[in-house]
Amino acid sequence: MTDDYMTIREMCDSFDVTPRTLRFYEAKELLFPVREGQKRLFTRRDRARLKLILRGKRFGFSLEEIRQLLDLYDMGDQQQTQLQRTYEVAQERLADLERQRDELDHAINDLKEQLKWGEKMISTLSQQNKAAE
Repeated sequence: MTDDYMTIREMCDSFDVTPRTLRFYEAKELLFPVREGQKRLFTRRDRARLKLILRGKRFGFSLEEIRQLLDLYDMGDQQQTQLQRTYEVAQERLADLERQRDELDHAINDLKEQLKWGEKMISTLSQQNKAAE
């Protein structure tokens, strides 16, 4: 393939995704490969979009959020609107992740305390059973 186009196999290998994933993103109108019969050829634009899709998914953005952000690329303002909205969504997502982390930290600490209590109870019961024998 030329630098301009990649086959579905090359895309899968380059981005560590499955053909099914690429077809799914195409069906959701996130990617727009050139069709030659049954063959899909992905452009540089598709590759850039897939990179952003995968990054967005890793950060927990919904596909709808990602699609909306990608659609802002063509606003004609040198991506200012896209960058501004992406920044805002990313700030919201970061706040959500930090909130989730705090909740997880709290749950982990609670569970550790429960385990300590459980250890003490097991030890006490074990000693009582040995004394009763």
